[in-house]
Amino acid sequence: MERRKFIKQGVMLGVAGIVASKTGSLLAHPNTTNNPTADHNGEYTLPPLPYGYDALEPYIDKETMEIHHTKHHAAYVSNLNKGLAATTGKAELEAINKLGLESILANISKYPMPVRNNAGGHYNHSLFWTLMKPVNKDSSASNAPSGNIAEAINTAFGNFEDFKKKFTEAATTRFGSGWAWLYVNAERKLAIGSTPNQDNPLMDMADIKGTPVLALDVWEHAYYLHYQNKRADYINNWWHTVNWEKANALFIAHK
Repeated sequence: MERRKFIKQGVMLGVAGIVASKTGSLLAHPNTTNNPTADHNGEYTLPPLPYGYDALEPYIDKETMEIHHTKHHAAYVSNLNKGLAATTGKAELEAINKLGLESILANISKYPMPVRNNAGGHYNHSLFWTLMKPVNKDSSASNAPSGNIAEAINTAFGNFEDFKKKFTEAATTRFGSGWAWLYVNAERKLAIGSTPNQDNPLMDMADIKGTPVLALDVWEHAYYLHYQNKRADYINNWWHTVNWEKANALFIAHK
């Protein structure tokens, strides 16, 4: 009972924070954010990919994408539902589900590790899919940002190439499994960092804090079938798939 009371208090703080925050995304920017919500049955569901499993070839192969989505991401969703049901009372769970996953992440230190891992896994992958787009195999043009996010990258890192080097370094040097992030920090500026496992900058206990606008999965299951142990090759090729339009929309929503 004490644990449920503690979680309920965290939920109410999460409500207040989302309503009051100038960078709060769910209410202010419903079409440009990533805040998975539960369905009418009160459970989270696996979102469909916004493209075919083979759409990112030759850089990310069809088999990897299908396994990554239907097995790994699906497992995070299933285990998140089980973890929340085992930890949280019905009334508190309904309140959480109305706010979406961001409210859980904002108070994740109040939850047991299985919820932390699987809530992060669901959020991170839901965002990751949207931040990639089908590869234009007939174009020789480089895939680079434009608009507001391009200007902000130049301001924060000097130029796009220097930004790529810093982001690639963060992804390459993340020890073990984890993620690399471009995010808007508390000063409303772009920053680069990485997190272990399925942590992300929205979590109240994360080493880096802010709102993600670009994410790269560097777990081995994201690349091992095609690249084996060559994480650097996977990262270098991933740049061809980045959906800069989505990243720009997220940046505008949170800057």
